[in-house]
Amino acid sequence: MNKLQNLVYKLEKHHSRKIDLTLERTFSLLKKLGNPQDKLQNVVNVVGTNSKASMAFSLKSILNEAGYKCNLYTSPHLQSFKERFVFDDKEIKEADLVELLIDVEKVLGDDNASLFEILTCAYFKYAENFKDNINIIEAGLFFQFDSTNVFKNNLMTLIGVIHTDHLQWLKNKTIDGIIHEKTSKLLNSNIFINKQMNEEIRTKIEKALIKNSSNKYFFGKNFNISKLENSFIHFQDDMGEIVLPEPNLLGDHQIYNISTSIAASRKIFNVKDQHIKRGITSIELKGRLQELYSGKLKDISGSNRLIIDGGHNESSSISISNWIKQQNQNVHLVCGMMKDKEHYNFMRHFKNVVKSITLIDIPNQEGSISKEEFKDKLNNLKMDINLSSSIQEAIKLNSKNQDSICLFAGSLYMVGEVLNLN
Repeated sequence: MNKLQNLVYKLEKHHSRKIDLTLERTFSLLKKLGNPQDKLQNVVNVVGTNSKASMAFSLKSILNEAGYKCNLYTSPHLQSFKERFVFDDKEIKEADLVELLIDVEKVLGDDNASLFEILTCAYFKYAENFKDNINIIEAGLFFQFDSTNVFKNNLMTLIGVIHTDHLQWLKNKTIDGIIHEKTSKLLNSNIFINKQMNEEIRTKIEKALIKNSSNKYFFGKNFNISKLENSFIHFQDDMGEIVLPEPNLLGDHQIYNISTSIAASRKIFNVKDQHIKRGITSIELKGRLQELYSGKLKDISGSNRLIIDGGHNESSSISISNWIKQQNQNVHLVCGMMKDKEHYNFMRHFKNVVKSITLIDIPNQEGSISKEEFKDKLNNLKMDINLSSSIQEAIKLNSKNQDSICLFAGSLYMVGEVLNLN
């Protein structure tokens, strides 16, 4: 275990609960740090249930092509906590992150703060070194009481797909409750709303934002995107139309995510068509329908494709399932999930869609559901389900099939383990 991991375990002891929704501890620590959040310029908040990372990374890619420098805060990470901290377009060095977190812990003293709160405050403090950059900040859980909700003003907010997830933390365990948590405390500036799972949710979001005086831009109303023949896409808003190459991300849902970032970049920033064209074909995003082309696990899969996706809720499984339906190869799904997820609702969208299902335990995760308990929860689906003892064994099992796809999905933690093993 390295120095950073040891430090993270130490930081976790500063609060007994991993998730405890309030902003009091965050503002207390920020005050001790000199309120760095008030010194940051050009803030972009990114909220939603799904698509936050896709929107954040695609916006960053477009802005970089246009000459803007960016800082980026995302969560969770896949392989290292360093991934959460991007400053001046570069991931922080491990030694610098260790030094930063040690300094923040000293300032915290004996006060309470959750790990996420400490990490978020540390990001704000370090971002002071690059305060004039564009700060793209992804919310953690919901937004109303999330420690990224600490700014007095921002450039804009991107709202991703809003759907059911993390219901155990809400009194109002409905889509209305989730929409309230994610939208009720948004700043008054500019809000760009991604394509939603259905019109009912889009309408609910629109109603929830009525009292917010921001300029609001909805997918399907103020901007749109569609696929053309020959691997091109057509984007349209009130500024005009652009024919673009397909982005370097798999899945039609990513086209919608990217369109929200395109709309935002055109309205708020000085970007040209060529910046957008280059930006969307050079997005660096791990763990979202990411194909592994080489490595130890890829060697096991042989000529079969090996693809990973960290989707872990129902809306993500719908997007993944839709992508599977478009493939001309059989897809063999390998799935591991955390205990607190909606296992049945996630898996039901793969019935009669994938060729086989293999369940595994997520390595090194105490909060994961055992493959045996997972299988029991799926009895009513009446699907043939295999159990495997490891990631490697699951790939070996599915590598017997020729010209097929082995797809890992169900957890970002599992995706991280796959990347580590590969």
